[in-house]
Amino acid sequence: MEELPIIQKTYDLIKWYVPILHRLPKGQKFTLADRIINRLYNILEDLIIARYAKDKLNKLASINTQLDILRYQTRLLLDFQLIPTHRYEYAIKLINK
Repeated sequence: MEELPIIQKTYDLIKWYVPILHRLPKGQKFTLADRIINRLYNILEDLIIARYAKDKLNKLASINTQLDILRYQTRLLLDFQLIPTHRYEYAIKLINK
């Protein structure tokens, strides 16, 4: 079965984002960074599950909510000055694809 582009893009987002989050200061690494990393993995898992689900619409609606939360968490990284603006802009571009 051919890989869905959204699954591959989410996989690529995780590969790009996780190393950045691991470099955050200790206090943020164990709070905001862990929450973002867990959310990213959950989104990937949910996309794979949705691919085989009969009721895809409900699963995809839940994923959309998770993506919105991820956008806000990413914005917090910028507002707390934990990532530079260019990384924030790139992350949001990847999340919104």
